[in-house]
Amino acid sequence: MSKAVIGINPSANITKVSILAGKIMLESGAETHRVEDTMSRIAVAYGLENVQCHATPTGINFSVAFEEATSFLRISNRSTDLHKISAVNDVSRNIAEGKCDVDEAFKQLKAIEQADLAFPSWVQILFAALVSGSFTIMFGGIWFDYIPAFITGGIGFSAMLAIYHLVEIRFVADFGASFVIGMLAFIFIQTGYGVELDSIIIGSVMPLVPGLLITNAVRDLLAGHLIAGVSRGVEALLTAFAIGAGIAVFLAFV
Repeated sequence: MSKAVIGINPSANITKVSILAGKIMLESGAETHRVEDTMSRIAVAYGLENVQCHATPTGINFSVAFEEATSFLRISNRSTDLHKISAVNDVSRNIAEGKCDVDEAFKQLKAIEQADLAFPSWVQILFAALVSGSFTIMFGGIWFDYIPAFITGGIGFSAMLAIYHLVEIRFVADFGASFVIGMLAFIFIQTGYGVELDSIIIGSVMPLVPGLLITNAVRDLLAGHLIAGVSRGVEALLTAFAIGAGIAVFLAFV
């Protein structure tokens, strides 16, 4: 393994690499136990001992030894980007195999952090529309409702992206998107272009459902990370409540 490390304190540079890897993974939607495991493996691979790291959905604590100060990093923004998680895992494996020194690892992680690996908005909207129509059929709807669900789901997802861009509060974005979905589904039924209101609405809200949050909450709970599991579960519950509330509020006025 290369031992080229820039800086007076080598452990400080290794700490920066470990924390940066954890930051990228948490912001990209990784489970907290996976984040802690990756950070520990990186630090141990570079020769550090007594590595202590603790991750929650909103922050990272990391220390090298009991007598040294603990580093803390707050996580404010979280999304879903499995590509970045995979890229960080690749860097971690290269570190464990001795193929990457500290400086090179930090450069690679910085490049991953700054990269925009998400699909363009129009691609996300297109696939949200396809998913909406498909789920309508999967949940027992009829093919006549496929096109209404396709359009409703696509416009609803577009509304979520637009609202989130303005207010950056996911609860408000999901509420507004589900309100739009309920309104469009009702219009399709009233104009005769749709048959089953429930099927169209259920299929159209599926792209908004917090599936990854629920999965990560269960996996964190099973791994013994109770705080992270409960917090992610509450976040998923609030998202589901926002979706249901948006539909309910619209239907209450019609």
